Amino acid sequence: MRIINLIENTEGNRCCLFEHGLSFYVETQKHRLLVDTGASGAFMENAFRLGVDLLQIDMVILSHGHYDHAGGILEFTRKNPGAKILMQKLAKEAYYHKNADMEKYIGIDPQVAELPQVELLEGDKEIDGEISVFTNVTGRKSWPSGNMELKVKKNGTFYQDDFLHEQYVVLTQNKKRILLSGCAHNGILNILDKYREIYGKDPDVVISGFHMRKKSGYTEEDIAMIKETAIQLKKRDSVFYTGHCTGELPYQMMKELMGEQLLYVHSGDEIFVG
Repeated sequence: MRIINLIENTEGNRCCLFEHGLSFYVETQKHRLLVDTGASGAFMENAFRLGVDLLQIDMVILSHGHYDHAGGILEFTRKNPGAKILMQKLAKEAYYHKNADMEKYIGIDPQVAELPQVELLEGDKEIDGEISVFTNVTGRKSWPSGNMELKVKKNGTFYQDDFLHEQYVVLTQNKKRILLSGCAHNGILNILDKYREIYGKDPDVVISGFHMRKKSGYTEEDIAMIKETAIQLKKRDSVFYTGHCTGELPYQMMKELMGEQLLYVHSGDEIFVG
């Protein structure tokens, strides 16, 4: 299985565009798949530079209802209107980044949910023997503190986002399983617990942001949570690839504890499994 990071927050060494966003191209035996489409159409330029033919994409899975994972979807559909798009029904709600100083809409363009090629899911779905998604992660172990400023607006009132719109992609090929998550807003440890509940063991590979990135001001509690997450991940029977919302400082702290079990995936980087 071939997986290419079409865009994330860092340039990497292949002269790709980069932005605060995330998009992966996945090549399986049966499918040519996109998981997320970045914050803009920039991932499409990177696909061209990397030799990825977007006209061959037959499916797009949107990991959750935030613009930095779905901002390029409308531009993509103008190039490839035939690919099926899978998103959770809850992902079309109005999501905001809100604190005492700002209020910013960070949801998906409402036009997306109205596209004829969109299938709105309500929970888990097994697509075929290669691809499935699961949802409904509970638990609050190592729950990212940045979540506290992420809200959903309903009937004019803001509520804490519970991230039930977040879905996780499981890819299976040659007896290997890959778990692909966008931001792991529900906490990567809780997501792995849910995965183990479903599949009975850890995935071989995990590709996920950890939503630990902050502009500044990591508290002692933040640092303790980051280190504890790394300690717990090191106990898992998985190799981890991360980027995007993890943040440079958290990655460095986790890398010190996890060594080669944790790798950074930049814009343009490729991962081969199996």
